Amino acid sequence: MNRANSRASFDIVHVFLDALVHLISFGITYSFFGGRNAYTGAQWKAFISLYLVCILVFLLINNSLNIYNNTVFFYIDRIFKRETVAFVGALCCGAIIYFNVSDIRFILDFIWWLLGTSYFLLTMQIVFFKGIIDKFIARKHVPRVLYVGSKDSYNKFRYFLGKTSTIVNEIGFISFDDDDESLEYIGKISDLESIIRKYNIDQIYILQKRDMDIIALQSYVDKCIEMGVTCRIIIDTFRRRKAFSYVSSVGTYPVYTFHTVPVNPFERVFKRGFDIVFSLAGIIVTLPIMIVTAIAIKLDSKGHVFFKQVRVGKNGRHFKIWKFRSMCMNAEEMKDELEDQNEMEDGLMFKIKNDPRITRVGRFIRKTSIDELPQFFNVLAGSMSVVGTRPPTIDEVSKYTAKQWRRISIKPGITGMWQVNGRSSVTNFDKIVELDTDYIDNWSMLLDIKIILKTITGVLTRKNSY
Repeated sequence: MNRANSRASFDIVHVFLDALVHLISFGITYSFFGGRNAYTGAQWKAFISLYLVCILVFLLINNSLNIYNNTVFFYIDRIFKRETVAFVGALCCGAIIYFNVSDIRFILDFIWWLLGTSYFLLTMQIVFFKGIIDKFIARKHVPRVLYVGSKDSYNKFRYFLGKTSTIVNEIGFISFDDDDESLEYIGKISDLESIIRKYNIDQIYILQKRDMDIIALQSYVDKCIEMGVTCRIIIDTFRRRKAFSYVSSVGTYPVYTFHTVPVNPFERVFKRGFDIVFSLAGIIVTLPIMIVTAIAIKLDSKGHVFFKQVRVGKNGRHFKIWKFRSMCMNAEEMKDELEDQNEMEDGLMFKIKNDPRITRVGRFIRKTSIDELPQFFNVLAGSMSVVGTRPPTIDEVSKYTAKQWRRISIKPGITGMWQVNGRSSVTNFDKIVELDTDYIDNWSMLLDIKIILKTITGVLTRKNSY
C-alpha cells in the first residue's frame, strides 16, 4: 500500500469539475465555429492541440495556487481570483503559440471564446457544483466522522471545515468528560471504542484542549490506530496571541511555526530588491547635495565629515551606521553631562530639543534630514532597509525588556512609523515600540510606499524634526 501523504489533501473532484466545465466550453466553441466541417483536418488538429495545451496550463496553474487542496477555504472570491490567474496564464500561453506558429493564426478567436465561455461557466461551477456535490453525493461514499471536544470547539471547527471543499458525513461529537444535551452529542471519550463500533466511524477529529495531558491523548490515538481508524489532532496547545502560525513538515516530523515577522521568501526578496533600487536611485539623485554638505561641514567645524557609530540591527546584530556629522567631535563625552536634560521618558532614548552639541551646519542638516542621506549606503549594503524601525544604540538595547526587544526583529530603516507619526514630539518610548510593532504586524509594500511619501512630505515641511 502506498503510504505517501503528498497528495492526501488533493481534491480530485474539483479537477473533474474543471474538466467538465471546459468540455461544456468546448461544445459551445465547437458550435460557434460551425462544427467539424468548418476546418480542414490539419486545421482541426491544430485547433484541438491548442485547446489541450491551454487547458493543461490552466490546470497546472490552478494546482500551483492550491486550488485543488481541499483544506483551502472555499470562499467564492478567493477561488474566483485564483482561477482568474490561471485563465490569464492559459491566455498568455495561447498568445505565445499564436504569434509563433503561422499556420494556426486563425485560432485566435478560438482562444478568446474558449476562455470567455469557460470563465462564464466557472461561476456556475463555484456557485452550483460544490453545493450539488455536498447535498446529493451518496453519504456512503464519504468518511463517517466523529469529533472529540467541547461543544464550542466542535461548532467552531465544523464551521471552518464547512468553508473548505472537504466532504464528510458528520456523525456527531463526544466530550472529554462533560455531558451535553445537544442532539449531536453521542457520548464521552472514555467510551471511544464502543462508539467507533456502534457508529461505524472512519475518521476522528480530536480537538485538543490546551491543558490536556499528552499521555492521555496518546492513548486515544493508539486506540484509533489499533482499530484502523484515521485520527486527526487539531493542535490547540499554544496560545497564539498576536503571532501568525502555519503547519509544515521536515521529513516525518510535523512542524508548527509561530512568527510575528514576514517569513515568506518572496516578500523578503521583493523588499530587498526595492531597497537596492531605491537606495541606488537615492544615492544618484542626492549625490550633489551630499557633496555640498560635506564641504559645508568641513568649513564649519573641525573633525570628520562623516559620523559612524555601532548600532543594533535585526535581532541584535551590530553594524556601523553612517551619517553626516552634525555635532562637535566630543559629543559622546558630553552626553553623560546632559543626561538630566533628556526629554525621552524612561531614558531608553536620548533626545534634547536644543542640544548644545549640535553645530550650525548640523542644525540645518538635521532639520532637513540631510544628515541621514549616507544611510542609503547602509541600505545598499544590506544592514538597513529604506523603511523599518529606528536603529538603536547598544546602550539603549541593553535596557530593553523582552517586549521592547521585538522592535529589532526586523532590519532598522532610514524612516518608519515613528518618523511619520510625530517623531521628536513622541517622548514615550512605549509609544515608539507600539508604532514599530504595528508596522511589523501590518507590513506590506503599499505601507512602505505610504511611509516614504509621508517622510518626503515631512522633510519638505520640516515637521517634528530637530
